[in-house]
Amino acid sequence: MKIRGDRECKSCGTRWSYYDTGSVECPQCGSLRSVGVDDRKEHTASGVALDLTDVRDRIDDDPLPELATDAGEQCRAYVRKQGFIDAGDLRPLGDTYLAALELAHAALELDRSMRIEDDEEYYVLELLRGADQGERPGPSAVPESMRAARGLAYASAVADYHDELRTYLKDDPDELARDLLSSLSEHRKRVDALDGDVSLADSEALIGAAQAVGHYLAEDDDGALAQARHHLDNLDPEP
Repeated sequence: MKIRGDRECKSCGTRWSYYDTGSVECPQCGSLRSVGVDDRKEHTASGVALDLTDVRDRIDDDPLPELATDAGEQCRAYVRKQGFIDAGDLRPLGDTYLAALELAHAALELDRSMRIEDDEEYYVLELLRGADQGERPGPSAVPESMRAARGLAYASAVADYHDELRTYLKDDPDELARDLLSSLSEHRKRVDALDGDVSLADSEALIGAAQAVGHYLAEDDDGALAQARHHLDNLDPEP
């Protein structure tokens, strides 16, 4: 959505940036009557942060499935409010967003489980401890039973970022990037069709490709473009 982010209050004359506050309410007098004083820019980002402290504080007292469910709900709420275009500038697909989606999908997997194995418990606890700081377990720490959950989480993240990249390209067209996005979308659809049941290497390559395309567009870095192609070329085309 394109908005005029720099606002001036009609009641008291205070100027502020909607891009910073995420609110049309005047920070000085509380009036909702303001006018934009800059050009319209694409803006989908928000300043909402993910904070799982309240869930972590209950680790010693509450069962893991309950903790994971509550954390998953917070993660989904966080993801719904996020965007990747900040006053016309493209943001990266960051680790906090990925970890939030991974924790949300892991929570669903736990909810379906009859029994939680030790490696699953360790994995989910690691996500709980670090997701809001952008920390997530490496591929070697993902249990086989959670491989599809990570695959679905990463496919979801790529779908969200893909849509934002296409929006960004409306104002700054780039055919090379569009071609890569088309290929990325096909691979992402394959992961969805397989319910995330792909190798961990494929999940990492899918995310790596999306992040590299974003870096190319944000920084005009041809090396990132080559990196995106490399990730896509290494994705397994077969189920």
